[in-house]
Amino acid sequence: MNPGYDFTLSGARLTALGSGALWWAEHRVLCISDLHLGKSERIARRGGAALPPYETRDTLTKLAHDLERCNPQTVVALGDSFDDLGAADALPADERDWIAKLQAGRKWIWIEGNHDPGPVELGGEHLSELQLGALSFRHIATPGAQGEISGHYHPKATLNLKGRNISRPAFVYDSARLIMPAYGTYTGGLRTSSAPIRSLMSSQACAILTGAHPTAVPMPR
Repeated sequence: MNPGYDFTLSGARLTALGSGALWWAEHRVLCISDLHLGKSERIARRGGAALPPYETRDTLTKLAHDLERCNPQTVVALGDSFDDLGAADALPADERDWIAKLQAGRKWIWIEGNHDPGPVELGGEHLSELQLGALSFRHIATPGAQGEISGHYHPKATLNLKGRNISRPAFVYDSARLIMPAYGTYTGGLRTSSAPIRSLMSSQACAILTGAHPTAVPMPR
């Protein structure tokens, strides 16, 4: 399962994939967070800039590739899968059909996020959070939690390499929790040095930068 970076959280052996997805081989679970499907539609609907409306197809193409590589039994979408409920309702029929094909033959769990607090009519199971073995899956991290996997903050790490600043979406983890990077194409990011992320992560936290060769470094603060 390469490229990927293997690490352990609460006894669970996990793999951070370069795409920003998380693979738990023992349970054949693929976890993704913050797809924000339909973001260009939502921005245009609210009077914002007209962005190229291709981010949903680009994100689903990446997801289809990860599903083909891993062949998971269960997919956990960790909240903010849609930019809002209106964006979910406005999905074109061909994109709805594509999602249905990706769901076929596997368990699909939509965790509720702050952008999509209610269920959408796209099949699968809708939960506020999920407990699986020693791990808890929820959208927003809870202080004091153990074995927690969350999203919401869209962490990104910036490093200076050979005089150049390199910034990429990143997983951040310590002995208690993992915060996932945003998976969607039109998602921004919050630096790991920001107060919300620093306050949740211990001084021993690591950042795993996404990309062709996922790389772990001490979490930039």
